[in-house]
Amino acid sequence: QVQLVESGGGLVQAGGSLRLSCAASGGTFSSYVMGWFRQAPGKEREFVARIRRSDGLTYYSDSVKGRFTISRDNVKNTVYLQMNSLKPEDTAVYYCAAGSNIRYVYWGQGTQVTVSS
Repeated sequence: QVQLVESGGGLVQAGGSLRLSCAASGGTFSSYVMGWFRQAPGKEREFVARIRRSDGLTYYSDSVKGRFTISRDNVKNTVYLQMNSLKPEDTAVYYCAAGSNIRYVYWGQGTQVTVSS
């Protein structure tokens, strides 16, 4: 069983930056694909970014490409999401997830990101 704990959310002005962290425990972190998702009020959860386990290849949604960067530290068992040039529409609860190329199995509890205009 893998436990995921997100941190780093908060309130920031538009144009600002935040770095989210997701610490994993209870499993072999390096064997998992890690992803970030978000859910805004009244909307469905949506994919933000993911990073592969073997080669660290990254993928991003079009809405965050060029502004967000996902990275992982397999020694610290942590995945990060650096968010720059934040916009009010980035306001959401951000979740990290761990799994395979087919599906995500483990989810964190989420961290709130609020971007004011």
